[in-house]
Amino acid sequence: MNTGSVDYLPILLQIAFIGGFVSFVLVITHYLGPRLKSKKKDANWECGIESEGDARFPVSIRYFMTAILFVLFDVEVIFFYPYAVNFKALELEGLLAVVLFVALFLTGFFYVLKKGALEWEK
Repeated sequence: MNTGSVDYLPILLQIAFIGGFVSFVLVITHYLGPRLKSKKKDANWECGIESEGDARFPVSIRYFMTAILFVLFDVEVIFFYPYAVNFKALELEGLLAVVLFVALFLTGFFYVLKKGALEWEK
């Protein structure tokens, strides 16, 4: 072993330990868990109310598009935090990077608006 591979030994040991622990917990909980089964226990319940009908009903794609776009733009806003913490140290280069990021951010937002992805009535 050369010195480069010795440096990775603690990481490999941690990965092996974590993998073994997860495997152990998954196996042991299977054997220790209760095995009581009944028709009433295995039935689906929502807030204590027995379910009725079919859960597979059509949902508008606009709902999913709004949710996905919210997550996308919400995650992009998170990237402003490192700049806000280090704005003095980043100086002009950091400012230009944030301006470029905002420009790309707004380009994507205006594209979404142009495509009408946020319009509910159509």
